[in-house]
Amino acid sequence: MLEQELKEFLLNKGVTDVGFAEIDNADTGELKYAVSIVVKLSDAIIDEIDGAPTPTYFNHYRTVNAFIDRCLLEAGLFLQSKGYKYITVAASQSMPATPFNGRYSHKEAAHKAGLGNIGKNDLFLHKKYGARVRLGTLFTDCKLQGDGILKENPCINCDKCVKACPSGAILGVSYYDGIKREEMFSPSVCSEYMKTAYQKIGRGAVCGICMQVCPACKK
Repeated sequence: MLEQELKEFLLNKGVTDVGFAEIDNADTGELKYAVSIVVKLSDAIIDEIDGAPTPTYFNHYRTVNAFIDRCLLEAGLFLQSKGYKYITVAASQSMPATPFNGRYSHKEAAHKAGLGNIGKNDLFLHKKYGARVRLGTLFTDCKLQGDGILKENPCINCDKCVKACPSGAILGVSYYDGIKREEMFSPSVCSEYMKTAYQKIGRGAVCGICMQVCPACKK
């Protein structure tokens, strides 16, 4: 099956996990089949985040994003060699019309692909590695079949991220299908705080506190 061939291709590149889903609301025309890739972050680097991001985490964040973008391109070229079209969604890129959103939500694609769920911190929680992951998404016209949405959500009866967030951007609302992002999390509040508090660390582009304290990540 092409799904298994593509998955093995990406896993051999160093990707942690791969999933597939058919998505109708992506505004990608006939390219409505999503390939969602997961890359686990370094526990040692995340563990160093203690109330503030570190320069090492900022570098790790950028490097992993670049790795994801490269893997998405190679996956697209793989599909193109089989006669299919593809569109990549950058690991971290906001669109001009929606400053805090990419072309399509990586979290939604990964959730629909059965790779995990979404926590109160508005982070994707991988079914094995929790929030300590980065995501990438590719759309294609190749009819790739996934495993369906994972219903189980480990983010229950816990407010550690809500209490730890220095900006107050996490509102403490649990995720459910159809909920609007702004009902759970304020990206503008988070962004403004980072720009002010962490200007000397990647010009205020990263934080990671809510990820570091999330018990879904802990061994």
